[in-house]
Amino acid sequence: MSTRRLSEDSIVIRGATPGDAGALARLAERTFRAAFGARNTEEDMNAHCAENFGPTMQAAEIADRAVETVIAEDANGLIGFGQLCWGSAPECVRATRPAEVRRLYVEERWHGRGVAQRLLSDLLARAGTGDADLVWLGVWEHNPRAIAFYEKVSFTRVGAQVFQLGSDAQRDLVLVRPWAA
Repeated sequence: MSTRRLSEDSIVIRGATPGDAGALARLAERTFRAAFGARNTEEDMNAHCAENFGPTMQAAEIADRAVETVIAEDANGLIGFGQLCWGSAPECVRATRPAEVRRLYVEERWHGRGVAQRLLSDLLARAGTGDADLVWLGVWEHNPRAIAFYEKVSFTRVGAQVFQLGSDAQRDLVLVRPWAA
C-alpha cells in the first residue's frame, strides 16, 4: 500500500478558533512529547504537559488577545501549530515592540515538507501587522534541528533564558530576527 504525499496546496494555515481547543490540546501535547520526551524524565514531561496543554488552557490562549494561535491542517485534521505572543521579552532582546514565537510544532510525519515554514511565515506576517520591530524566540540548547531551522530563516542568537520543564530548569537559547516585510 502506498502513501499519497499531499501537496502543499492541500494544507490550510488559519487562525485557531474556540472549537479547535480540544484537538489543539491533543496536538500540542503529542508534538511536545515527540520533540522532548526522549531527553527528559516522564515526571517532568507529565508536569509540563498537565500545566500547559489541556483543552481549557488552549481555549484560554485562543481567547487571549495577546496570543495569536495559528494551525496547519490537512484533510485529516490538525498537523501543526504556532503561537505569536505580545508582551515582555528577556533583557537580551532589544526592541520597542517585540513579538515572541512561543510555540511552533509540526507532527513528525510532516517534518521537512514545508509546514513549519508556512506556519512561521504566517506568524511573521502577523508580527508585521502588529507593528513588531523584532521577533524573538527561545529554543532548547539541545534541539539542534530547531536551532538550524531558525538560523536558516535569519534568526540570530542574542542570549539565553531558563525554561522550566517540571522540576528541571533548562537553558533555552534566545534568538531574534528583525521584522521585515
